[in-house]
Amino acid sequence: MTLDSVGVRYPNGVVGLAPASLSLFADQITVLLGPSGAGKSTLLRALNHLVRPTEGGIAVSGIGPLEARGALRRHRRQTAMIFQQHQLIARLTALQNVLIGRLAHYPAWRTLFPFPERDRRLALDCLARVGLLDRALSRCDMLSGGQQQRVGIARALAQQPRLVLADEPVASLDPATSRRVLKLLRSICKADGIPAIISLHQLELAREFADRIIGLADGAIVFDGVPSELAAADLERIYGEPTGPAHQDEAETEVLTPKPLETLVEEMEAR
Repeated sequence: MTLDSVGVRYPNGVVGLAPASLSLFADQITVLLGPSGAGKSTLLRALNHLVRPTEGGIAVSGIGPLEARGALRRHRRQTAMIFQQHQLIARLTALQNVLIGRLAHYPAWRTLFPFPERDRRLALDCLARVGLLDRALSRCDMLSGGQQQRVGIARALAQQPRLVLADEPVASLDPATSRRVLKLLRSICKADGIPAIISLHQLELAREFADRIIGLADGAIVFDGVPSELAAADLERIYGEPTGPAHQDEAETEVLTPKPLETLVEEMEAR
């Protein structure tokens, strides 16, 4: 996939993404890294026109420019999305939610009929790959947050995609579950040869699971390289303040050091 000066400006004039040119490769797990509001989700969603670029263009290998007739539909059919809030139908079972990943392969009228056996077998296989075969008939509102996100990964796999886009997929999960989910997603994508583009704000997870990191700040790309190249100066450009053990220690000392009793008394009397 190639981006040529792709930018997004919202109707209110806010720049969601400054014009950016990138090439995204088939053998990489790419992490879009940055704080909230940096433009990660805007860039990610522009890749399948959930957010339409207001300038520039995107071309996909085997499809061509997405502006061409029918190109966007073909691109979306082979691009799976994994969302932060899972986007599952709570009253449906895990199996039924995974089968939703097959809808893009059928015309609208076909959805009035049950899925064929080959699709049900595929969905069960996808659940098995994320370790949830035994929960196939459980309603999704009876599953934990980590299990729901694994159902989301299984649904993406059922689409048999050529590309996976994951928008803050672990933002609502605890650290241990976040690592398990990202490890699972990375291992499956590597095994199947599926490139993945994942937006994250957690630096340590980006360093652990990414082949390539694209850092964003204020809607602009400020870093593009492998995790080992990410230096303190790059982190300062991404996050807008020094980041590192020394600075963290200073911040913790400032927060944890109590004020002298005399100072507290003076402040109380001043009030």
